[in-house]
Amino acid sequence: MSASSRHMYCRNYAPIDVVKGICHVTKGTVRADDDACPSFDRLPRCAECRLYSPSEEEYTGACSATPDRPMTYPDLVAVTCEWFEWRNG
Repeated sequence: MSASSRHMYCRNYAPIDVVKGICHVTKGTVRADDDACPSFDRLPRCAECRLYSPSEEEYTGACSATPDRPMTYPDLVAVTCEWFEWRNG
């Protein structure tokens, strides 16, 4: 599986701490960075958005949804972002 197919990038994942969380499908505890289960539902994140541009600095980027292009983080969850558009599909 790809790096973006981890439990922590699934809508069914609820974090408990930085290492583990609960899967809403299986109701079990899972490690955040383990491969996701067959019920994986990709979570919208800035890094997955067509409007996101990575910066020269690690772990930051810019959002081109607005003219001022604010700084953002690639792993920022974009579930409520009205401008989110999937980069690949």
